[in-house]
Amino acid sequence: MAGLTAAALAVVAFLAYQASATVPESPEKPAAAAPSALPSAAAAEAPRQDPLAVPTGSGTGERVVYSLAERRVWLVGADQLTQTFPVMPSTVSPQPGTYEVTSRSGRIQGSDGVEIEHVVRFATVDDVSIGFGAAVDGSMSSPAPDGRTGGVRMKRADGDAMWTFATIGSKVVVVP
Repeated sequence: MAGLTAAALAVVAFLAYQASATVPESPEKPAAAAPSALPSAAAAEAPRQDPLAVPTGSGTGERVVYSLAERRVWLVGADQLTQTFPVMPSTVSPQPGTYEVTSRSGRIQGSDGVEIEHVVRFATVDDVSIGFGAAVDGSMSSPAPDGRTGGVRMKRADGDAMWTFATIGSKVVVVP
């Protein structure tokens, strides 16, 4: 029995060592490509108790919160969650920071040839417009890795909610 306990402790110690060896000595802060940056990346990387809860460090007030790592959007009205849903990012993403909705289009053709509705644009990265939208055919497939597009796709019902919520000038907060 003592041998099993010693072996288990050795395995746990080894795994703890491996985990600590992969942690950077000082976390890098993301460069802000927007008017105002978010708190340090270390605060945003803390484990989340409820993955559907609005991320801490995403600001206050009415806003759209877009998590790059979680591939999820939260619509927050007056500091109360209105809706949350998964999204499929494209090949070009904005840096974490605070943006605002700059333009909207009711219906366009996406760069992949798919018809997109309820497009809400909020950023530009290297001449690529970044925005939320829903494919009219309901698809949310991963984009072709060789293209440079900025469409963040969502289901049609979620696109309807985004369209109603995020008007010109609405705040969009991108978190890591």
